Amino acid sequence: MIYKTKGVCSQAINFEIEDSKIKSVEFIGGCSGNTQGVARLVEGMNVDEAIKRLEGIKCGSRSTSCPDQLAIALRQATK
Repeated sequence: MIYKTKGVCSQAINFEIEDSKIKSVEFIGGCSGNTQGVARLVEGMNVDEAIKRLEGIKCGSRSTSCPDQLAIALRQATK
């Protein structure tokens, strides 16, 4: 699934969910090291746990962040 991000440097997040677990995550754009780190940390994690850990994280003065956008994308994908 591809989620178009809002309010952050990355333009989109490409991710796959299988059996309520995050199979893969790829951020398109953004801070490469940080987004690769987030992606590797959540791969294999239960979707609900990832949402719980990531939602609400802010980037500087922005009201959202790449991790928060991933939480939003995961929540939308599992509705």
